[in-house]
Amino acid sequence: MQKVVHREASRGTKDLGWLLSKFSFSFSGYQNPVMKGFGTLKVFNDDTVQKGGGFGIHAHVNMEIISVMLQGRMNHKDTLGYQEVVERDWVQIMSAGSGLRHEEHNVGDEEVRFLQIWIEPKIQNIAPRYQKRFFSRDKRKNSLQTIVSSEEGADHCWINQNAKLHLAWFDKGQVSRYMFNPVNNCVYIFVLQGQIKIDDEIIERRDGIGLWETDTFDIEVMEESEFIIIETPINQ
Repeated sequence: MQKVVHREASRGTKDLGWLLSKFSFSFSGYQNPVMKGFGTLKVFNDDTVQKGGGFGIHAHVNMEIISVMLQGRMNHKDTLGYQEVVERDWVQIMSAGSGLRHEEHNVGDEEVRFLQIWIEPKIQNIAPRYQKRFFSRDKRKNSLQTIVSSEEGADHCWINQNAKLHLAWFDKGQVSRYMFNPVNNCVYIFVLQGQIKIDDEIIERRDGIGLWETDTFDIEVMEESEFIIIETPINQ
């Protein structure tokens, strides 16, 4: 098993007042030559948007863009005609494909907190698409809740890549075994709250760990924890 650990303190920061972003990988003005993504996972931003703040209309091309809502209410408006509001436990995905434009703002009475995740697509220049789904927090208690998959289905969002994303909420003392096909695949785990241990490595709140050259690993939960798992190809 090969691994790389990204500690919370090593992340890049962008503070615009209305927006506080923490970057696990190089993004925007933060460029770190040893943190250029992990496999086809290219962006992992931990964002906080103040009340009334937001991102004006902007364009994306050929990227799978996933938003995992952790707190607050945020609108979504795009050139496909969607106008929606999402809250905690909703997940959005845009297959930007040949190109689309969108905007999003905090429309609630508290901070918006969300994860912004970008994954390179399997097929270039597809027709752009948008999808959102709600994932009840209770359904991830001591289990892995699939939120995104390359397999189409009613219980998760679809992605134009051979990737899977899971949310988890585990009690202290639980052990979860993760198994996957290691051929050209890697896994990135990010701890939202709590503390876990993987391969004798302690991973704490807002730390991340990437794993490859293995087909299974155990997640030992040292205290009540919430985390996200991203399984994605190493390269195209």
